[in-house]
Amino acid sequence: MTDFISENDPLDKQRRRLVFRAWHRGIKEMDLILGQYVDKYVHQMNEETIKEMEFIMSFEDRDLLTWVTGEVASPETINTPLFQDIIDYRFRMDFTN
Repeated sequence: MTDFISENDPLDKQRRRLVFRAWHRGIKEMDLILGQYVDKYVHQMNEETIKEMEFIMSFEDRDLLTWVTGEVASPETINTPLFQDIIDYRFRMDFTN
């Protein structure tokens, strides 16, 4: 998992919560996609990005999965540069390991 610098930093508390939520979604595919994405980029996320990530994760897993895989077009409310980066990351993932 991800290491954090300070347990007293409020932003690190948000980051830890985000990592946990990303890995405990309910659908294994979304655990893998969001969990790996958040693990990789959480240290670069500021408060605004964390809030946007929380907004993205507020959607149902089944919907997120269809949007991330391209099965269904994502709605405008979620179609942000961050969500597009998650989609791009998903297509770069190596599921063979």
